[in-house]
Amino acid sequence: MEKILIIGAAGQLGSELTRALADQHGGEQVIATDLRDSARLEFDYCRFEVLDAMNKEALRDLVKEENVTQIYHLAAVLSATGEKNPLFAWHLNMESLLLVLELAKDLKLDKIYWPSSIAVFGPNTPKINTPQFCVKEPSTVYGISKQAGERWCEYYFEKHGVDVRSLRYPGLIGYKSLPGGGTTDYAVDIYHKALAEEKFTCFLREDSYLPMMYMPDAIKATLDLMNAPRESVKIRSSYNLSGMSFSPKEIFESIKKHVPGFEIEYKPDFRQPIADSWPDSIDDSCARTDWGWKPDYDLDAMTADILKNLPNFYPPKK
Repeated sequence: MEKILIIGAAGQLGSELTRALADQHGGEQVIATDLRDSARLEFDYCRFEVLDAMNKEALRDLVKEENVTQIYHLAAVLSATGEKNPLFAWHLNMESLLLVLELAKDLKLDKIYWPSSIAVFGPNTPKINTPQFCVKEPSTVYGISKQAGERWCEYYFEKHGVDVRSLRYPGLIGYKSLPGGGTTDYAVDIYHKALAEEKFTCFLREDSYLPMMYMPDAIKATLDLMNAPRESVKIRSSYNLSGMSFSPKEIFESIKKHVPGFEIEYKPDFRQPIADSWPDSIDDSCARTDWGWKPDYDLDAMTADILKNLPNFYPPKK
């Protein structure tokens, strides 16, 4: 049986992916880890351990003692947060990945999952239907670390046979966790403000198109990729992945169909140039061809689902 370790389980992606993995494999087969001990309250359905992703000895001991076969390495400093402390972001994002890849090589683990991002693309990347293979030149330390990480993943597959798999996530939108310091997080916060009947101040221009994805689709894509036969995974850097593309104005208009009195104002800040360097839309035809990827949600379907479910997780403070 698989024994699965999730590093950084309490983040936006990790909190929902860990539950999905426990549902699929059984809670007794899943070990959630995070740097914060307080996060254990979120994981009553599986085992939880405090783990610093940079502690090589603690990580190796845990993997060996528990006979871990798969690692989902999700710990990272995100785009906007990373720009405030770039050296720390580079150190954490890169060194922790190399620790996991080395461990997978030495202990011959079955599979590794590591998330990449549309942040690998840069201002010289084709912005419309950005292809799988193209110029990147990222302009943030987060993007630089993800681009380098992709190269390391492919290297460890080619040189050492490590079965590492990766997706270039667009902006992820969910209702089960709060924004975590990403440039696309306006599309999470906006729903909280709408339900609280507060005016929303957007840190991007109204016409800033970005690729986005609803969290259920992101979880589905991750599980589909990890469950795909080894021979179907033809890209070992990271797969382009797409769900939908929209602007702040369009998500605002989608919400107003349900909350007619909702208001918005636009005050672009330091995150605007980051958004400007990323694609408007993504070509994910390789993922569709290789392992059958297809999203379930568009913007209006996502909005309806979030507005229905968000109050159960974060009751609005009015």
